[in-house]
Amino acid sequence: MPTSASRLLLLLPTTTYRTEAFIEAATRLGVELVCASERPSTLESLTPDSLVTLDFGDPLGSAETIARFARSRPIDAVVGVDDLTTVAAAAISQRLGLKANALPAVRAARDKHAMRRRLAEADVPAPRFRLVELADDPAAPAGKVEYPCVLKPLMLSASRGVIRANDGREFVAAFRRIAAILTQPDAAPPVGARRALLVEEFVPGREVALEGLLVGGRLHALALFDKPDPLDGPFFEETIYVTPSRLPAATQERIAAVTRDACSALGLTEGPIHAELRVNERGPFVLEVAARSIGGLCARTLTFGTGLSLEELILCHALDRPLESLERERRAAGVMMIPIPRAGRLVAVRGVEEAEAVEAVEEVVITMHPGQEVIPLPEGWQYLGFIFARAEKPAAVEAALRKAHARLRFDIA
Repeated sequence: MPTSASRLLLLLPTTTYRTEAFIEAATRLGVELVCASERPSTLESLTPDSLVTLDFGDPLGSAETIARFARSRPIDAVVGVDDLTTVAAAAISQRLGLKANALPAVRAARDKHAMRRRLAEADVPAPRFRLVELADDPAAPAGKVEYPCVLKPLMLSASRGVIRANDGREFVAAFRRIAAILTQPDAAPPVGARRALLVEEFVPGREVALEGLLVGGRLHALALFDKPDPLDGPFFEETIYVTPSRLPAATQERIAAVTRDACSALGLTEGPIHAELRVNERGPFVLEVAARSIGGLCARTLTFGTGLSLEELILCHALDRPLESLERERRAAGVMMIPIPRAGRLVAVRGVEEAEAVEAVEEVVITMHPGQEVIPLPEGWQYLGFIFARAEKPAAVEAALRKAHARLRFDIA
């Protein structure tokens, strides 16, 4: 336990799943928290020292707001918990002179086209790509690209709006579908990200996710997750993550090396990263590198050293506290993000107790509530909930997750 409390600014969008985990981590570490959100809290006037409202879409404005705040209540570290807050966190840290990634590096990681250009310039293996203006007639680029290809927005996350096209007809349909998604109020990317989309080569192979922590420019690979379900489209809904990976050791080392090269190409040097890669006979290809940790509730699968959570690890690094161990626990662990089977209004999720009774399953968490509108990919971005499992072997974890999911029944009106 620290001898004196540090003050840490957490950037917590109202849509994040991560609030509880980060607040619990800060409490365990004895950290004094200031929480910032994009919407005013009814308690903000009563607790002005711990609650702040920021416009995460205006990073420089957010930085000035916190600079004023910090004159009387100094901030020791800033942590953004998801994609929406990474750029604002970097801008605030830069303004306060705190350890963090450079602002241009985080901006590049947030913008898929900027990321692709930096990776290409550094010869990091990644899909071929081109930018297509949304004002264009989609029939023109449809006749010039190689198929199959993948169309995606420049800044949305959780595979929202990511669509595979196998021919010109599918390209035009996907183009128009993504354009419609970008007009939705809850999508709301910056104006520049609404003017174009990215068209990428479809890279076949197995998909993996690497969770890492950058310390002084050095990447520490915390966990490598296999995604055992094929992600071949037309949409790319992620379901099961299992760690440790069952890929050969040499392949895992190559994945880590390529991810390090990608971080270097982007200029990322500090804090958590979450990388998505495809692996085939030609080696690993970088799909994305995000300057934040794994999304949703998936971090619950990770425990380090003598029981440290991923969130505690991230806060310790941000506050320059000693990192006793970056070794993940020995047992295999996994999570299933429960997909939305169809659009409608959720009435109930049944069979949760039966699912939790499956051997190796630790918990089933339903995060959507009865009466809530549920929207599957590619228009949607949320999951019905999460299933967590832990066992001696990765295969047992995967089997438990599938068995538990089979016991759930979804009543959607």
